[in-house]
Amino acid sequence: YQRRVHGPTLTRADRLVGQVLGEVGKLPEIYTELEISFYLLRRLLGVRLDAAQQGKVQKLTKGEILLVNIGSMSTGGRVVAVKNEIARLALTNPVCTEAGEKLALSRRVEKHWRLIGWGQIRRGTALEGDQLGLNEF
Repeated sequence: YQRRVHGPTLTRADRLVGQVLGEVGKLPEIYTELEISFYLLRRLLGVRLDAAQQGKVQKLTKGEILLVNIGSMSTGGRVVAVKNEIARLALTNPVCTEAGEKLALSRRVEKHWRLIGWGQIRRGTALEGDQLGLNEF
């Protein structure tokens, strides 16, 4: 057993929010791309729009950028593919999670992120050990 001391600079200003710390080999996979099943809300919540837009949530489009919340981690996700209720997202930051985990999807509406739906992770593209920089330990 080795004890590592983490200085206060790591925890200052909530820098570790959404990060996972644990023993090597005991944590879930780290994904850079996710395949999700999702459900969109019928209407936007908390948004006043004119009668023409009516606040309806539009379908996901390829290339669109979304805010993806998984647990306490928030990251950007670019929609790579969409078919029916399944989408593939390329994440801007890798996420340590597992299949079956729930997530929230938000879209930029009038300069604010608005909840548009939720989903569940089906599978994803995981990073390998040498890509993680584990050789340093």
